[in-house]
Amino acid sequence: MEKFNYLLGYENLRIYQNSDMFNFSIDSILLPNFVTLNSKIKKILDIGTGNAIIPILLTTKTKALIDAVEIQKDVFELGEKSIKYNKLECQIKIYNQDIKEYYKNIESDTYDTITCNPPFFKIIKTNRVNEKEYKTIARHEIKLNLEDIMIISKKLLKNNGNIAIVHRTDRLIDIIEVMRKYNIEPKKIRLVYPKENTDSNIILIEGTKNGKTGLKILKPLICHDEFDNYSSEIKQYFNN
Repeated sequence: MEKFNYLLGYENLRIYQNSDMFNFSIDSILLPNFVTLNSKIKKILDIGTGNAIIPILLTTKTKALIDAVEIQKDVFELGEKSIKYNKLECQIKIYNQDIKEYYKNIESDTYDTITCNPPFFKIIKTNRVNEKEYKTIARHEIKLNLEDIMIISKKLLKNNGNIAIVHRTDRLIDIIEVMRKYNIEPKKIRLVYPKENTDSNIILIEGTKNGKTGLKILKPLICHDEFDNYSSEIKQYFNN
């Protein structure tokens, strides 16, 4: 069922969602608050944009132009409607296309920054994938995997441009290995924890194309307190 929701803490922004296809999660809030943004960044690409939640939140933090690419037509249409409702067409351009085809037609060294909340799960014979195709594509590496993302980023990022992704912590080694394979040097990492005294389940990582070695580990991010309320830092993300 399609719903039209206010973005928590952003009184002037609303988002179209459909629980049968795509609901954004805390991951999509964390990434725009992690990625390095400054006045030199003029053009951003969001890969697998879903209903365009990440680009919409990025517009509250940067004046850069944002291209957003989503392969699934029905999900793309949610993003398109949200962008139009929020009157962000001049800053966000959304494309209903396979990113693996889209990038072939874009000049090298086009983007200052790339963001991506990719499918988390490898496809192996023992996987029990979601029966609904929308969610299967969003969660499992059927249409897009880590290597695809880094191949695309190597071409499209400007020299010393950054890619920031949010992923599962247990994929950290895979992420670092494939980043370095395509000359993207990991530069900062933040581990995210559901609560204090739990294991990390989410990782935020940013790498720089042809960057120098030197990795910064940021302080842990705790999402919830002992009463299952959002932590003070997460609340700040909702009140920018």
